[in-house]
Amino acid sequence: MDHQPKFFENLSGAGKAIAVLTSGGDAQGMNAAVRAVVRMGIYVNAKVYFIYEGYQGMVDGGDNIVEVSWESVSSILQVGGTVIGSARCKPFRTREGRLQAALNLVQRGITNLCVIGGDGSLTGANLFREEWNGLLEELAQKGKIDAEAVKKYAYLNIVGMVGSIDNDFCGTDMTIGTDSALHRIIEVVDAIMTTAQSHQRTFVLEVMGRHCGYLALVSALACGADWVFIPEYPPEEGWEDSMCVKLSENRARKKRLNIIIVAEGAIDCHNKPITSEKVKDLVVQRLGFDTRVTILGHVQRGGTPSAFDRILASRMGVEAVLALLEATPDTPACVVSLSGNQAVRLPLMECVQMTQEVQKAMDEGRFLEAVRLRGRSFENNLNTYKLLSHKKPDAELPKSNFNVAVLNVGAPAAGMNAAVRAAVRVGMTEGHKIFAVIDGFEGFARGKIKEISWGDVGGWTGQGGSILGTKRTLPAKYLEKIAEQMRTNNINALMVIGGFEAYLGLLELSAAREKYDEFCVPMVMVPATVSNNVPGSDFSIGADTALNTITDTCDRIKQSASGTKRRVFIIETMGGYCGYLANMGALAAGADAAYIFEEQFDIRELQANVEHLTEKMKTSIQRGLVLRNENCNENYTTDFIYQLYSEEGKGVFDCRKNVLGHMQQGGAPSPFDRNFGTKISAKAMQWISKKLKETYRKGKVFANTDDSVCLLGMRRRNLVFQPVAELKSETDFVHRIPKEQWWLKLRPLMKILAKYKTSYDVSDSGQLEHVAMLPKEAETGAI
Repeated sequence: MDHQPKFFENLSGAGKAIAVLTSGGDAQGMNAAVRAVVRMGIYVNAKVYFIYEGYQGMVDGGDNIVEVSWESVSSILQVGGTVIGSARCKPFRTREGRLQAALNLVQRGITNLCVIGGDGSLTGANLFREEWNGLLEELAQKGKIDAEAVKKYAYLNIVGMVGSIDNDFCGTDMTIGTDSALHRIIEVVDAIMTTAQSHQRTFVLEVMGRHCGYLALVSALACGADWVFIPEYPPEEGWEDSMCVKLSENRARKKRLNIIIVAEGAIDCHNKPITSEKVKDLVVQRLGFDTRVTILGHVQRGGTPSAFDRILASRMGVEAVLALLEATPDTPACVVSLSGNQAVRLPLMECVQMTQEVQKAMDEGRFLEAVRLRGRSFENNLNTYKLLSHKKPDAELPKSNFNVAVLNVGAPAAGMNAAVRAAVRVGMTEGHKIFAVIDGFEGFARGKIKEISWGDVGGWTGQGGSILGTKRTLPAKYLEKIAEQMRTNNINALMVIGGFEAYLGLLELSAAREKYDEFCVPMVMVPATVSNNVPGSDFSIGADTALNTITDTCDRIKQSASGTKRRVFIIETMGGYCGYLANMGALAAGADAAYIFEEQFDIRELQANVEHLTEKMKTSIQRGLVLRNENCNENYTTDFIYQLYSEEGKGVFDCRKNVLGHMQQGGAPSPFDRNFGTKISAKAMQWISKKLKETYRKGKVFANTDDSVCLLGMRRRNLVFQPVAELKSETDFVHRIPKEQWWLKLRPLMKILAKYKTSYDVSDSGQLEHVAMLPKEAETGAI
């Protein structure tokens, strides 16, 4: 729908008081949410209060409820846990406790609450809101407040944000802390795999998730585990035999290790617990394998938040303040959440009811229903895992007689290998023969092509770079030779995993169809580049890993200056002309400015930024961070900006510069990239199968329409196939970027959090949706 941009300048918080608290179990990213609420609140001229120690602090009052300033939340973005503390609170469960809490809030004029916690904390907040008026009247009767206060503070507004590493809250794709918990699990699994490999061991890993198997399922998908136990999908009767058969088959295929992942709440189909010890004993007794148990425990809650969680929490925190400013006595308490790539508001109690429905379904043994209620993203994860982990016997596989070639094009990106693995395994399940092309289009022309099997791609998910090898070379100068190779190997479809060069390559191949019949086959592209500059997709494989590298490095660089006098760092990021990494890196690392090509800037703006930083440095703030995209301006180079800041900041701060370079392309893929790569690639291969059936006529495949050359991309809330020909009009070919980019809308967010005055388009937010209305077919940006 086309709508006029709506800016929040007319939403003033003057005269309003907002309090923020964290409650229940802690989660990484809670501090980022607290920081965003405080800074956005102060930005709209509201008073903002911390409530320390959750609901306990609200009941105890006194020093537990404190007004805060902009500087109060400086340097907490990268800290795990919650700096304002969290506690389980018995008194708040009683009416007396809530009466005392209401008094403490009214005395400070607080009628807007932002609660960051799990479903228990949010349910408590909702009850508090429903009772609010009655509580005030009771306080007035007891003479603790006057009648004027009852009128003035008649309504309590509540907005919730879900902070829970389990991702067990329905209606939201990703809760704050889930991505970071996955990072912890995957770090451990990657480390364990090397020792298991050495000793030919089986490892049973127990991960958190008492009532929700999300962490277990996604980490199993991300590391290619042999078996996974989750509460929503108990194994069938006789699972002991099938698991042992599977493990010994894998060993027979020369696999030196087995990984089994168990959620702490795992059960069998009779609702009896399946413990990690039970699984270990079974493997030892039946198979005699050397088996160890590792229980990850609270490690999963700890550590620094991932880039995804920092950005998610910052977006949600700002959205929460907007929701509080727009709330009326009639709007129900809401939760701000993420659906796909979009911030949404949902009625809190609808989400809580749906979350309870899942538990009820599991208790009653309706497991398929429980999986469905968990949402489309969970269901997709489960189906993809089942598809990729169990190889059917050859006799049971269909025979399609089609040959599909898979290749990597462009610069290496973390997660490419996970995508190739998924393509090979799904392709084989569909009955195709899969051919791997080494070294992109150049290798294709030279005949570097070989059939690849199920076992060949084992253990690929966690590998960085591109195992197949990749080149930036475009196919135009090799058309004749590539056509010949396709003819020789009888290739009926192409799957290209890569960046902007892959997109250009497909355009060239489809243009060459008039001359070469060999290119009249279905072709699909899966976007994989750290720059995230491919048209038709909000995300590309590899960008999340690069963003985490940038964020971690910025954290370290900032820390290097602790104890020194005031210092500003100028950091150059990759991305070609695309400012995604610089902009999102700045948001995740809490930078003061990010210079990008998409938003032109001049010397006056540079000057204003330096002055702004100088003013900030005169307060208690010690360190500044400025990110610059490598191609943002040919004259204002990193050296120029460094020299400018050094000169202008004399006497106030000194400067250092860093060029991050190729470390942004390296490293093991993040959980997001492993899973995004796996799921998007599996979907692309299923599309190829469908197209092959549609275009097979008279003994051969012939596809020459635009819709047989597609790019599969993530658009807002859905994964969509788009003909590359149609994407031409959306592309700036000179600078190799899409003409419109969704993340530019988040620029003002970064500026507000860095204390700039700016206008922020809030047209996308503000509509309260219902849980059931969320598109069920949406395949989301959640992993």
